[in-house]
Amino acid sequence: MARRHERTDDRRQAAQVLYSGEIRGRDARELLSDDGILCLEKPLTEYSLGLIEGVVDHKGEIDQLLSSTSENWTIDRMPITDLVIMRIAVFEMLHVEDVPISVSINEAVELAKFFGGDDESPRFVNGMLGNIARELEDEAKEGCHGSN
Repeated sequence: MARRHERTDDRRQAAQVLYSGEIRGRDARELLSDDGILCLEKPLTEYSLGLIEGVVDHKGEIDQLLSSTSENWTIDRMPITDLVIMRIAVFEMLHVEDVPISVSINEAVELAKFFGGDDESPRFVNGMLGNIARELEDEAKEGCHGSN
């Protein structure tokens, strides 16, 4: 059995709120202030809130990276569940230093298995995030070589 990461539930809650915002066409943060609009199992943690705020604040940057990495898939064509999961992972990859990229990817794949509507979701999420990780790694290498 795979070991659950300590922030698995935090990511799951963030995904639920972000998904709700997407399907309602609202900023996910607005949903947090509306009494009774969200039915969550337990109160949001500080990490969950940070993910929600970070994804909303960096949505343009994240979506640009997802768009430039995907082949034959526009953001509008991606399943909402997969998109929300990938946005969380990409936010972590770009802005959360204490989470290794491999953990972000693995957690996203597990979320895709949990929430995904079909068998392709985990593979799609893994492929997209793997491509982004390689792209980020290449950029980091170029940055190191460019500064010499």
